[in-house]
Amino acid sequence: MQDLIELLEGNPYPGRGIVVGKGAVYYWIMGRSANSRNRVFTATEDGIRTEAHDPGKVEDPSLIIYHPVRRIDGALVVTNGDQTDTIAIDFQGDFRAALATREYEPDAPNFTPRISAICYDNGSFELSILKHENGRCLREFFSYEGAEGGRGYFISTYRADGNPLPSFAGEPIEVGLPTPEEVWAALNADNKVSLYTNVAGDVKIFNKNLGD
Repeated sequence: MQDLIELLEGNPYPGRGIVVGKGAVYYWIMGRSANSRNRVFTATEDGIRTEAHDPGKVEDPSLIIYHPVRRIDGALVVTNGDQTDTIAIDFQGDFRAALATREYEPDAPNFTPRISAICYDNGSFELSILKHENGRCLREFFSYEGAEGGRGYFISTYRADGNPLPSFAGEPIEVGLPTPEEVWAALNADNKVSLYTNVAGDVKIFNKNLGD
């Protein structure tokens, strides 16, 4: 098991990240461009959505405005893009069938991976990453019957900063579960944008553009 805080403090740009553990879900977004940084998380009836902090500065909303989190019957869906709606609405929670219709983001040369999670009410969960490999889409899925208290599994879009950005590789990393405030503080101050946490049903939202 690795220390999530050390992983985040030692990596200025993991991009977007998901951590799922027993009764806990964390999701954050980061940005290097002005367009990516011009965002906030706002609560919705069934989860959260991203919105432009300054609508007048939006350059391209296609890959930055979406619902990262949606609650459906029996599960919570968390992703880094509009595949949330593919899973939760179009396929009504059929995680693998939904993601079989999607692939990485069309933002060459980075080809940002799509990372997704579905957390079932019985404590089990699944994680997935769809990424570019040799001109094709590699779809990886990881299923867990649950996690021990205080532990979770972490996946992000990128391994580190770079040009182009290197995609996350390998299995989700087993990590300890720090507090939401500790995670927010550990994310790179220049690049972090927003953080959503749900710990035992207690939802917290952090937005750099709103002074958090």
